[in-house]
Amino acid sequence: MEHLTLESFKEKICTCGLDGKEGAEWSYKGDLPCLIDFYADWCGPCKRVAPILEDLAKEFEGKVHIYKVDTEAQQELAAMFGIQSIPTLLYVPMEGKPQLAAGAPPKPQLVQTMKDILKI
Repeated sequence: MEHLTLESFKEKICTCGLDGKEGAEWSYKGDLPCLIDFYADWCGPCKRVAPILEDLAKEFEGKVHIYKVDTEAQQELAAMFGIQSIPTLLYVPMEGKPQLAAGAPPKPQLVQTMKDILKI
């Protein structure tokens, strides 16, 4: 799993207004759907979901990218998405709008949500 910074987010995911252009439309740059985990090292629920995401990164390798964003280190990026509670997961399908979901779901629920939103 790769940790994203504001710069790598712009490069791999989307500029979507992060380049200073107001009203920019979402346009995903990736080659596979992705899941982005907004987390903090001190967060208990984040620590519970981390190994699940590691398992899913292996299980769905070649089907989905799983990224992490440290909200403490990447405050500007977290603010751009209005992250107010962690963990928050951003599901980014190949087509359509990304969807945010706060909380640390159990693995079966997370897998089902990935299948429903990311179409994997």
